[in-house]
Amino acid sequence: MAIEKKFVQEGYVKASMNEYFSKQLSKAGYGGMEINRTPMGTQITVYAEKPGMVIGKAGKVIRKLTRDIDRMYDMDNPQIDAQEVKRPELNAQMMASRLASSIERGWYFRKAGHNTMRAIMNAGALGCEIVISGKLTGARSRVEKMVNGYIKHAGKPVDEIVDEGFATAVKKLGTLGCKVRIIPPGAVLPDAFDIRDVVEVDVVEAVAPEVAKADIAELVGKESEGEVADEEEVVEVADVAETGVTEEASAEEVEDESCVGEASVSDDSIPAEELGEERRLVDDVWQHKHDSYDYWHPVSRVHKEEK
Repeated sequence: MAIEKKFVQEGYVKASMNEYFSKQLSKAGYGGMEINRTPMGTQITVYAEKPGMVIGKAGKVIRKLTRDIDRMYDMDNPQIDAQEVKRPELNAQMMASRLASSIERGWYFRKAGHNTMRAIMNAGALGCEIVISGKLTGARSRVEKMVNGYIKHAGKPVDEIVDEGFATAVKKLGTLGCKVRIIPPGAVLPDAFDIRDVVEVDVVEAVAPEVAKADIAELVGKESEGEVADEEEVVEVADVAETGVTEEASAEEVEDESCVGEASVSDDSIPAEELGEERRLVDDVWQHKHDSYDYWHPVSRVHKEEK
């Protein structure tokens, strides 16, 4: 047999076996199966909500299933093992079977779909998609889709992460198909990412703690020196601001004193023998001093008589 025909044959056998188990174990809550080929034979693991019903009384049901599988598919020493599903809400096949049975019992398809989706999302699933197709409300067939959360539709993650289940609901108007797709909690998607806060100080200390400490000490020293220099500049500016006016005033006073000294030195004094007084010119103003007033004063001043 060519390799292509072998892959096709294995896929057909797996799909046919899944359909057979779904019909035979519908009351036990069938939730899928896995096939592993070993040197000792073919190991078939069946997942069910009620594994006791899969085994049967004294193993009667599981022995019948083993004989049928060996006869129908000509497998090498098939061995069936039943496993319990602890969280049926995260099993797509179980939820599809529940949805189909709810619709068969008379529930409105939209109410049944939303209740199923709510149960799946409350169980912690990252995403869920429910598709119901068939004669839903009239004579024409149509499709109703319900989506919640994050779901993948194409690529390798669909085969590895997304769990898919299908079941049929037989009603008087026709058959309805119920498909459920679930992304379980904790699934790592290829486009998932998280943002982390990176502290640069911690990274520097982890790479070179001694160098980081030396650099920090040097920076602190430079900052302290800069603060001292700034304080000195501020003090100098304050001193200049405070002493600027006084220095200008003192300079003016010195100039005035020098002017007075020069005027007093170069005054045009008149002998006291002729006028009985002395005169001088200071800033274009004549001043004199005589016996009545023993200090220099303007000539235009009115003298008061001494009493």
